[in-house]
Order: sequence, then C-alpha cells, then structure tokens
Amino acid sequence: MVETQTGHDRSDGISYDDILRSDTVPPPDVYLENSPLAPGVTRVPVEKYFSREQHNLEVERLWKRVWQMACHESDIANVGDTYVYDIAELSFIVVKVSEDEVKAFPNACLHRGRALCDNHRKELKVFRCPFHGWSWNLDGSLKEIPGHWDFPSVTAEEYGLPEVRVGHWGGFVFINPDPDCEPLEDFLGDIDRHFGIPFERRFKAAHLIKVLPCNWKVAQEAFMESYHVVATHPELLGYFSDVNSKYDVFGNMSRAISASGPPSPHTGLVNPDMSSYPDKKAFTSLKHMISGHIYRRLGENRVEVTMPDGRMGVFDQYAEYITGEVKSADIQMCSWVGGAICEGEEDTPMEYTTESPHAYRDEVAASRREVLRPQFGDQVDKFSDADLVDAIYYSVFPNISPWGDFNPIFYRFRPNGSNPEESLHEVMYMIPLPEGVPVPEPAKCTYL
Repeated sequence: MVETQTGHDRSDGISYDDILRSDTVPPPDVYLENSPLAPGVTRVPVEKYFSREQHNLEVERLWKRVWQMACHESDIANVGDTYVYDIAELSFIVVKVSEDEVKAFPNACLHRGRALCDNHRKELKVFRCPFHGWSWNLDGSLKEIPGHWDFPSVTAEEYGLPEVRVGHWGGFVFINPDPDCEPLEDFLGDIDRHFGIPFERRFKAAHLIKVLPCNWKVAQEAFMESYHVVATHPELLGYFSDVNSKYDVFGNMSRAISASGPPSPHTGLVNPDMSSYPDKKAFTSLKHMISGHIYRRLGENRVEVTMPDGRMGVFDQYAEYITGEVKSADIQMCSWVGGAICEGEEDTPMEYTTESPHAYRDEVAASRREVLRPQFGDQVDKFSDADLVDAIYYSVFPNISPWGDFNPIFYRFRPNGSNPEESLHEVMYMIPLPEGVPVPEPAKCTYL
C-alpha cells in the first residue's frame, strides 16, 4: 500500500540530507544547501498548457526575451558553419564568423522575408537568399544585391542583418533576441559550482529528437519531479527514495535530487530490497514491490504476469491482453520486461547488498568507480558517492535540463512550431572526459 497521509507535510522516509551525512565519500557542499520554494499551493490553469493565447504570449514574452541554448559549439566547429535554431515560429541562424567569434541573426532575408538557410550548413562563405539572391557576409554585413541599381534606397549601412545577442556557457551557444537583456553570466548566476566536471570537458556522444503529442511544458515538467516514480518506474521502488527527494531553487535554475539506497517510503521498508528482480537480472523479470505481481519476459513483446494467488496471463509490451486467466496488467512493467533490449542485455546482473541503505550506496559507488577508473584513474576515489549513485537533475530556465556529473543526459524541450499541443524533446549524451583527453567528434542529430 502506498504512503498517503503522514500527519505532517513530508514523507516519513529518511531525508536526503541525512542520507548524505553517512556517505563514505562525502558530497560537495552545494548538495547540502537548502533553497526550497516558499511553501504553499500553486494552482496553474490548465489552459496554460494548450491555449493559442498562451502560446502567443510565450513567443512574445518568453522566446523573444530570454536567454536560450541554441546549439553546441561543436555543431559549428569551423568558420562558416551555420546552425539553424527554431523555437516556436521563430528561426535564427548561428554562425561561426571567425575562430574566436560567433554571431546570430534572425533567419530571414531583409527583402521578402524568405529563410536564408533551410537547414544547418557547413563552411558557408556567404548567406545568399534562395529567392532573389540577396546576400550577406558571415558577419551580417550586406554583400550583394542583384540589380542593386533598382533599389537606390537600400544601403549597406541600413541593410546589415540585425544581430541577436550571443553568449557561451559550458561549450553551448546561447542566444537572446532582446538587445536590452542582461548578460548571460548574470542570468545563469553561479551555475558552475553545481558541476564538478565542467561541461567544457564533455562531448556530445548522442543527440536524439522526437516529436511528442503534448505541450513543451508538460514534457519538461514530467522530468522535474520524482512523484511519478511509484506509477511510472515501479522497478525502482525497492532501492530508490522517491517521495522524499530534495528540491531546491537557485535563481533561474532548479534542482531535484533523489537518493539510491533507501527504498521508497511507499513500500514501508527500511532497507533496500532487490526482490523486485526475482532472477537477479535487470530486464528478464520484475516483481512489483507493492502489488507483488511478477512479470517475466517470454521474448520480445511477450510478458507473462503471475498474481500472488498463482493466476497467470500473457500480454504484449503495451499491456494488451493475449491469453490467460489474468486480463489486465501494468503497462510500465510490461514495457520494461517485454520491450526491445540490446543483444546480451538479457544477462545484465541486478544484485546488490540489502544490508542497509548505506551499504547499498557503498557497493554501487565502488562498482561505478571501477567502471570509470580506466578513464579517470585514481581521480575516481575522490568522486562523491552521491555523484555516482543518485539522480541529480537540474532545470535551467526556460527549457534545458542537464543531469549531474556522471549521468550524461542533457534535455531540451521546445514547442513544435506554432502547435501548442506538440513539442520537441531532445536528448543529448554529454560524456565527461578527463583533463587532457582530446574531444571526439560530436554525434549527429537523429530524428526518431
């Protein structure tokens, strides 16, 4: 049975700060800082997530006025490389003008408004409009107009491309269409102290984009809390402290941290419990920690579900009934056990000590250190337990979400054009590198 009422305003489970105080390798001081939002209920009208009026307001008051990540510096590695950044109905071109300068402009010809670039380009020498051939140099200065004699009022002084503010952080390029905006450094504040491995020492190992059938804020907010774990990730309940996660706000950035080791307070357990993996493997069977139902993989897209009383049923990975006495199943459990997995993953072990939360954290952290040791050497012995085992999730206003040091996931969420009920969800893997290691070529973006 899940935890509902506790008689006070928090879970009965152990707090994250108390968990950290027993770690063998202590966390950075910043993880122990508490900066929660003021208590109280905030009700958000549902129209904020689908109305045309809200979308239009966001274009005018948010996307035209805020610092936003446009691309990674590796996307425009060479002079002339150009990245097309689209946000809602707006489009911008970000170009490497010289070895030490990046500029950005609205992606529109000053003659008839046609997009100057339809997609990303490499080593351009000039921006030439595909419609009438008006062209500009990479720095935005007017280069050439066919039949310029017929446009006597068009001068180079007045018809340079309007510049958009550009800033840099962590190897990423940010833009702000508002010429009167604050510097990016002021907007981001002291963000760097939250990351032990600077993002400049990471490379883009993967980049995926998928269109989602929901507003961009719905997509983004799904990852900003651990409240959903009890229903969406039941496989974690035996060793993941969900409802007593730590939430803090630092200026234009928020942070959510959830501990590994202590079981979910929803289970009523004190020590971690790995019985949710009956055969001690990660993907072949799962026992729901609350209902006791056991899900076993019969092959890809086939799952056998067994009730505590012995009744059974077979389902596909979407929890669609196939055969048997049991007629309904948990879609998340079916997806985990019956979904596609890579060759060899059937044997992925899932067995750690259940002696205590502290012992679990020690064992998992030690295992992670050995995985990283060939890459980082003895430096791994200084990596905190929290950095190696916990879910540490940042959200930088308005729409990017980097995870902590050794979880390489980096999210971005954008409205999909003018449709307020669709969004673009991007997942990048930003892999940390030791000092002095050459940065590999970045991964190309793949649309799913």
